[in-house]
Amino acid sequence: MEQFKTYETAWCPGCGNFAILNSLKKALEELGKNPEEVLMVAGIGQAAKTPQYLSANSFCGLHGRALPAAVAAKIANEELTVIVNSGDGDSYGEGGNHFIHNIRRNVNITHFVHDNQIYGLTKGQASPTTSEGHVTGVQTDGSKNTPLNPILLALASGAGFVARGFSGDQSQLVHIMKEAILYPGYAFVDIFQPCITFNKINTFSYYKNIVSPLGEDYDPTDKQNAFKISMEVGDKIPTGILYREERLDFHKKHALLRDGIPLLKQKTKKNVMDHLIKEFI
Repeated sequence: MEQFKTYETAWCPGCGNFAILNSLKKALEELGKNPEEVLMVAGIGQAAKTPQYLSANSFCGLHGRALPAAVAAKIANEELTVIVNSGDGDSYGEGGNHFIHNIRRNVNITHFVHDNQIYGLTKGQASPTTSEGHVTGVQTDGSKNTPLNPILLALASGAGFVARGFSGDQSQLVHIMKEAILYPGYAFVDIFQPCITFNKINTFSYYKNIVSPLGEDYDPTDKQNAFKISMEVGDKIPTGILYREERLDFHKKHALLRDGIPLLKQKTKKNVMDHLIKEFI
């Protein structure tokens, strides 16, 4: 197996993205993946720079548009391990609509959201997960919006794999990442991480004091309990695999894809191509 390599980054020293990148590298290596069989996809943002710093195939697109590109790649080539790394702004703000509807499609991709509760690339304005009352350089009187609960939204939208991690607990994070990558469907992981430059409230110490790993007796198949756990956003916030359900993924639902032959290797009949050319050209 060829080892994954990481490269010099443009992140601020102390950024939680470093730990997430290192955890992802370790997870892929422990799973026995090779760089050429992995596709990293992102939109715009500090978290979205992750594909540029790991020796795998990569695609960086428009702000909030990581999921459509990732889904298209996986539909075309089922043999790829497709992983999205993006931030809370990119995934829940600009990309919020894609987030909801790709849960419904259940394409077999893995979605890691680096959640620092702020826009870390575009100078620290409030993101969808920023706490109400949080003062920023743009929201000078404090954010007036109710923060999004991405875990609750994912569960309510029908996601089959829902988890939360913390960049400061790399042992747990590597485990969650491995399980998410292996999950046969859309796997969603919200990852708490500090932004040391623009978020002076949700710091590393803040997260370390509030995260509470789920115990070994926790049952991730109990959806009602997962809903209850997802709403615990006070002094202690649970981390781990909150919910897991085996569901038919996108490929198994479609006749052209369920046989396991990647779309890119399937031959289109000449009469079909001739018809399309005549109609559209």
